[in-house]
Amino acid sequence: MRFKGKRALVTGAAGGIGKVISQMLRAEGARVAAADRNCDAVDAEVRISGNLLDPAYADALPRTATKALGGLDIIINNAGVITRGPVTETSDQDWALSIGVNVEAPFRICRAGIPLLAEAGGGAIVNIASCWGVHPGPNHAVYCMTKAAIASLTQCMGRDHAHQGIHINAVCPNEVDTPMLRTGFEKRGFDPATAIAELGRTVPLGRVARPEDIADVVLFLASDAARYMCGSLVEVNGGKPVS
Repeated sequence: MRFKGKRALVTGAAGGIGKVISQMLRAEGARVAAADRNCDAVDAEVRISGNLLDPAYADALPRTATKALGGLDIIINNAGVITRGPVTETSDQDWALSIGVNVEAPFRICRAGIPLLAEAGGGAIVNIASCWGVHPGPNHAVYCMTKAAIASLTQCMGRDHAHQGIHINAVCPNEVDTPMLRTGFEKRGFDPATAIAELGRTVPLGRVARPEDIADVVLFLASDAARYMCGSLVEVNGGKPVS
C-alpha cells in the first residue's frame, strides 16, 4: 500500500494507460480524481469531466481535485494525442490539438498544481512524454516536437522545484497497445491485431508494451522509492530504438 492516504489527479484517465494508472493507484491505497472528456466509466473517487483544450478547465483541475479529495499529493499528466505525418501534411487543427493537449494542458496543470503541492510540503508530478520526443523519428513531426517540449519542461521543472520537495519526472514510452494505437491502425486500413503482432516482432523484448508496463514505472516515479529523482526522463521501450 505505497499510496495509502495519498491523493492523486490523473488526466486522460478514461484511456488505456490512464485507466490502468488510476486502478493501480487505488489498489495501493490512493484516492483518485480522474480527468478526461468523459469520466463516467472510470472508477475513481472523483470524476472531473472536461476538455483539456479549454484553458479554464486545465487551470482549475489541480484546485478542483484538491477541494474534492481534501488535498493533493500526486499529479499524473497522462493525456496525450498522436498526430502523424510530416509538417507539410499537418493541418492547423492537428497543430492546435497536439499543442493544446500534449504541451499547453500539462503546462497549465503544473503551473497551477506546483504551488498547491508546495503548500502541502511536497509531492510528485509524473508527465508522460515519449521516446519519440527524446529520439525523434520519421513522419511524426508535430508529435515528436510536442513530446520533446514536455520532456524539456519536465527537466526544467524538476530542477526548479526540487527544493520545494516536489519530484517532477517523466516516463517516455515507445509504442503501447492501447485503444488509441489500435484506432490509429484502423484509420490507416490495417487490422489492429495483426499490426500489433507485427509491431511486437520489431521489439527486442518480443512484444509491444501493455498499459501496465508503463503504469508500473509511473507509480514508481510517484512513490517514495523515487525520492531522489528530479527532472529524470525514464525510457520504457522494451529495448526498441525509435525508427
